Amino acid sequence: MEVCYQLPVLPLDRPVPKHVLSRRGAISFSSSSSLFGAPDPRQLSQRRGAISYDSSDQTALYIRMLDVRVRSQVGFEPEGRGSYPYLCIDFRTLHSCSESTSSLIPGPGFISAGPVSGRRLRRLLSFQRYLHSSRLLWGTTHLNPLHILDEDYIGQAKCMLERVGSWNFDIFLFDRLTNGNSLVTMTFHLLNQYGLLELFQLDMVKLWRFLVMVQEDYHSLNPYHNAVHAADVTQAMYCYLREPKLAKSLTSCDILLGLLAAATHDLDHPGVNQPFLIKTNHYLAKLYRNSSVLENHHWRSAVGLLRETGLFSHLPAEEGLKMERQLGSLILATDISRQNEYLGKFRTHLNQDDLCLSNASHRHFILQMALKCADICNPCRPWELSKQWSEKVTQEFFHQGDIEKKHKLEVSPLCDSQRNSMGNIQIGFMTYVVEPLFAEWGRFSDTRLSQTMLGHLGLNKASWGGLVQQERPSSPDELEPSSPASATESEPESASAAEPTADTTATATGATNSKEIPQGSKES
Repeated sequence: MEVCYQLPVLPLDRPVPKHVLSRRGAISFSSSSSLFGAPDPRQLSQRRGAISYDSSDQTALYIRMLDVRVRSQVGFEPEGRGSYPYLCIDFRTLHSCSESTSSLIPGPGFISAGPVSGRRLRRLLSFQRYLHSSRLLWGTTHLNPLHILDEDYIGQAKCMLERVGSWNFDIFLFDRLTNGNSLVTMTFHLLNQYGLLELFQLDMVKLWRFLVMVQEDYHSLNPYHNAVHAADVTQAMYCYLREPKLAKSLTSCDILLGLLAAATHDLDHPGVNQPFLIKTNHYLAKLYRNSSVLENHHWRSAVGLLRETGLFSHLPAEEGLKMERQLGSLILATDISRQNEYLGKFRTHLNQDDLCLSNASHRHFILQMALKCADICNPCRPWELSKQWSEKVTQEFFHQGDIEKKHKLEVSPLCDSQRNSMGNIQIGFMTYVVEPLFAEWGRFSDTRLSQTMLGHLGLNKASWGGLVQQERPSSPDELEPSSPASATESEPESASAAEPTADTTATATGATNSKEIPQGSKES
């Protein structure tokens, strides 16, 4: 039985953008609308997140989603991927298709609706990816997997990867040098550097396809929650995995899960927070019963890509399911509305000095805390990097606020550009969320890196304080410093006790991933 949901559709009088229709390997065209009216949706493509476009109807755009099956209707005008599609698209999820259309491995994102000639296939694949797939399919692979990477890297990017463990790593520059492929390049490099491809016998074609699909499923038009943020979190996670306590205790499986969780922790993020999805009756909010809505969606989306690519298909079934569950546990920990829960548990362990990293459950908990730190570490980066993230997350907040105003919805805290400033948002986020978490992480791992992060955090907070002072009017009353809670205009926070909760901060931020809290902050 097919289950259908109607998304809240806010009319947009725009046709399907050209950049959506031109997405290589993601669109199938039909000259007749009979395909879309057919009762059996299995006739459509089986690529998760794929786009099917009916050339006879500019509004007939169908997007396959992982979580539920939703029947779309003619009459909406979808925007491009990453353009806040939740406002204008009804999603239809397709039944599982027979595997006949996947007999070829044309590369990430390709939709096969029937026999495909080698010539057409070659056109749909980039030159480099075609060469790679040809070598891998016909047994002419290089012995060293790094050779595959070398063909794609330009000199500067390779030099940057030699310093991938530096806390000053400039992910924005790296993304430019890799032509927007920072997440694929970073994650593949780190997995290879740890020797995980050989240890887990990961098929290189499947891995590359998985990473490309992950990168594509991040919304590039999101100012903050995009693939560059995921790459930045992955690089930060790598820095934490190298800390002495973790490096000598973590297993290869722990490292694999940690890196994959970092790369996929915000997968398919819509660019708005959980409260927005709830108050607009979004189907995801209903599906996950208003609890960790985005985190659950990120996790299930990641599992969908793992299964679609068969990355772990060679492992025993129970082992594969276990890894999927552990991946979910890590991603769900990034829900900032549960910050106090995790922080309290972490603090208790540190006070009792009972963390034993030879214990698998304790190692997993530390991985959760490491991912939480990586997700909101932007305020702990050097000012030049931190400020860029702050600008991006604030832009995303204010964009949501503009949408809420346009459609007569209550504007979420921190999303009203007329009532909030970037500086006050950042100061509130640092005070209530970042400082408490990184102070405890510093207790657990008292290393040079921890001291560096706390040092940057203090300097960045002071810098924002100075900018806020410059922006204020000269009135004596106005010059009185305001608390971070009032600065963020978060009623829940201002009502909190001396030790504000991350939960209330998340609510104030309207953090989707709850993460949306400032500064590239849990915006994550």
